[in-house]
Amino acid sequence: MKIKITFFLLVFCVATTMAQSEFPVYFDSNKSEVKKSELPKLESWIASHGTVKIVAINGFCDEDGTVGFNDTLARKRVNAVLALIKDKVKIRSDFKTRSYGERHKHSAIKSENRKVVIYYIEAKDLSRENEILGIQEEKPVAKVKKAPVYSDKVTVRNPNGSETVIPLDVAFMKKISDAETGTKIALQDLNFQINTFAIVQESRPKLYELLMVMQQNPDLRIDIQGHLCCMPNDRIDLSTKRAKAISGFLQANGIDKSRITYQGFGSTKAIYPLPEKNEEERAANRRVEIEILSK
Repeated sequence: MKIKITFFLLVFCVATTMAQSEFPVYFDSNKSEVKKSELPKLESWIASHGTVKIVAINGFCDEDGTVGFNDTLARKRVNAVLALIKDKVKIRSDFKTRSYGERHKHSAIKSENRKVVIYYIEAKDLSRENEILGIQEEKPVAKVKKAPVYSDKVTVRNPNGSETVIPLDVAFMKKISDAETGTKIALQDLNFQINTFAIVQESRPKLYELLMVMQQNPDLRIDIQGHLCCMPNDRIDLSTKRAKAISGFLQANGIDKSRITYQGFGSTKAIYPLPEKNEEERAANRRVEIEILSK
């Protein structure tokens, strides 16, 4: 039984235009080495085509031999040509999955069918590469961020097993999630026991508001910044410890530590000069802020 032709790497056929060219390399019967007479021609082609891009290398055999034999022979012939042109001419990464076998005209002269064909695109046409190859470019699907949904209350379980409903400030949470990168926002009504980093019970809503914002905005990264009033020196680094306490609360409730940094500034970034004139000024200086690092 005669086999008309074997195509190596026959995966799919694509439409081509005149913008794509080809160069044949011929082989002796049943041989996978490039003919000696073909080597100078191939080397000359390589030297004069340094700016083109190879899009496929297809191997062909004559009609003699079994399918299995011809497949193997075609594969070896392609590899032989590839070894000679590799790193000398640009090649598409998927050249092994591209076939232009439909362009091969079976010749009555067997020697003309024993070949490898290099299909390539000239440099002037490379901007149209996908168009020439009939490749439909996939448009990236825009990632649509879901608008955060905030509740005006949260129910938390107390250590004794009872539950407490904590009211939340929705407007404040939206303010944080809408803020631009680099914005600093003070956490109003977030207070600590005197000279400690223990957060007072009345400040729990502010902690849960910040937690909910972090939960609803998974790309949000913040820096928690502690500030003190009254004293020029933060001898026990209390401002840092207070910022760390808030970070610890968020992490304990599932927020990854990579999304949170913290630092303390003592009274070095006071809003009002020390000593403050009244409690209003002291309260303004004694604050915790968050800075939006990224979102």
